[in-house]
Amino acid sequence: MITVTNLTKKYNNVQVLNIEELTIPEGQAFGLVGNNGAGKTTFFNLILDL
Repeated sequence: MITVTNLTKKYNNVQVLNIEELTIPEGQAFGLVGNNGAGKTTFFNLILDL
């Protein structure tokens, strides 16, 4: 299971990502869809601690 709580990211004092709570159960398929620059890669880099 993956649980994310209060995940935020700022660049130059501008908040670009804000996830209050997200839980992905074990074995559950998960996709992240959004426009270019929406924060998809940033989200995965943060939860993988890159």
